[in-house]
Amino acid sequence: MGWFSRWRKGKRQGADVARGGFNVFGGRRYLNNASYFLPKDNGEINRLDFQHYLLRYALQGNFAAPIGQPSSILDVGCGTGRWAMEMARTYPEANVIGLDLLPPPSEEQLNQLPEHDRRPENYLYMQGNALDGLPFPDRTFDFVHQRLLVAGIPVARWPAEVRDLVRVTRPGGWIELVEAIPASGGPAMNQLREWLVGVGLPRGVDIRTTHQIGQYLEAAGAREIAYRELNVQLGKAGGRVGQMMETNYFSLHDGIRGVAIAQGLTTPEQFDATLQQAKAEIATGRYVWPYYLAYGQRPTS
Repeated sequence: MGWFSRWRKGKRQGADVARGGFNVFGGRRYLNNASYFLPKDNGEINRLDFQHYLLRYALQGNFAAPIGQPSSILDVGCGTGRWAMEMARTYPEANVIGLDLLPPPSEEQLNQLPEHDRRPENYLYMQGNALDGLPFPDRTFDFVHQRLLVAGIPVARWPAEVRDLVRVTRPGGWIELVEAIPASGGPAMNQLREWLVGVGLPRGVDIRTTHQIGQYLEAAGAREIAYRELNVQLGKAGGRVGQMMETNYFSLHDGIRGVAIAQGLTTPEQFDATLQQAKAEIATGRYVWPYYLAYGQRPTS
């Protein structure tokens, strides 16, 4: 497999951004000295997998770009690796790499996983930080995918980060971004959104920038850009998927509870009361969780 085999053999790990260890707030574990403000623990692993299946259903697939038959795929910020592993199984002739902040599990840990959770032979996990620059040569991948990284990319870094995605894409290849922003409406829903914005701002992260992903692609030189907004209904009004999305929504906010309290944005009592009030607002109103999808092509010349 050429360069892909060399990466596997070399067991390249990338920059060890976790060397500073973790902070624990409210029983949840967070990366120390990193802009990413969501937890990195087993609870978040479960939420990310749950969210993956919901998004796959809502998007009616794992991607929207007209990628054809790619021979190389990169997933930036792969998290649990669920999306990348599914793409590796869908395209068994392609080399698929997932890049994320934490080091990969040991071989012993991998061998303990159920068969359907084990990595396909054409999938490689690498540790690395996209903010340090992608550790790949120019024009390496046919398809570059990045999803829900707004919690870790400072707003001032977005243009350069997207340019790097385009840089490692082959001419004629595709780059796809998916992001979201919390729902708003009632007083409690607005307060939850404010806290989610607030925990990111000291890190330079502003989740309100998500609707600009199409503009970032255009500024980075991509062409044939497609952009759409997917409004996912929350709660019973959205049927079974809406109820599951509501579970994911509040699990996301529970993930920032300890950080918001530690930063002095709220108190445990206020946060918990607001969460319950927000659930009541969803039960009596119509709320959507806006997701944004954009993809573009690197020019052939």
